[in-house]
Amino acid sequence: MPTSRTVLVTGGNRGIGYAIAERMLADGHRVAVTSRSGSGPEGTLTVRAEMTDAASIDAAFTEIEAQLGPVEVVVANAGITKDTLLLRMTEEEFTSVIDTNLTGTFRVVKRAAKGLLKGRFGRVILISSVVGLYGGPGQINYSSSKAGLVGFARSLTRELGSRGITANVIAPGFIETDMTAALPEAQQQQYLGSIPAGRFGQVAEIAGAASFLAGDDAAYISGAVIPVDGGLGMGH
Repeated sequence: MPTSRTVLVTGGNRGIGYAIAERMLADGHRVAVTSRSGSGPEGTLTVRAEMTDAASIDAAFTEIEAQLGPVEVVVANAGITKDTLLLRMTEEEFTSVIDTNLTGTFRVVKRAAKGLLKGRFGRVILISSVVGLYGGPGQINYSSSKAGLVGFARSLTRELGSRGITANVIAPGFIETDMTAALPEAQQQQYLGSIPAGRFGQVAEIAGAASFLAGDDAAYISGAVIPVDGGLGMGH
């Protein structure tokens, strides 16, 4: 039987985060999710946390540690978008996306790190995006934040790799979520045409990659970017 771990999924109240939390539960782990509103799947512990506020993240961890034990697997999934072209993008639209998506990940992983080091085990899984390295018009803020996660995971690997801690990145392509469903039909068709698999991905397919990275079979994989994008990025 795979080892049961305490798992935290940030932004686990919908979409990809919700699916990852469901899969981690099915794998037999103890699962907590952070959420700004709403809750995670039945059977998970939902705690309120704001990614832009270190004190709120600290309080969330304290609650999780009290109820489920030290966090051993961190899935940093919480993120926002504020898409607009560079010349129209305000500084606030840039910095707020960086603050949630990249600095928010820093706050979460830093808070988790002491426990990971103490336990000499850790799986840090950062949810990036195909646009992190492929780029996307109107997404300079978002793609910068998602590309930053790659350098984060690789530096973390060099710092903590000898302590039984891995850090990897999942780069989803276009996944069927509320966010993609809101796109105009013509735009959806255009995206489909560029995906070799000829379809959008399912949230369960991202969850499967997270399940693998959290498990015993992935102990020697670190600093990797795992694309789950139907061939769209081709190694980007």
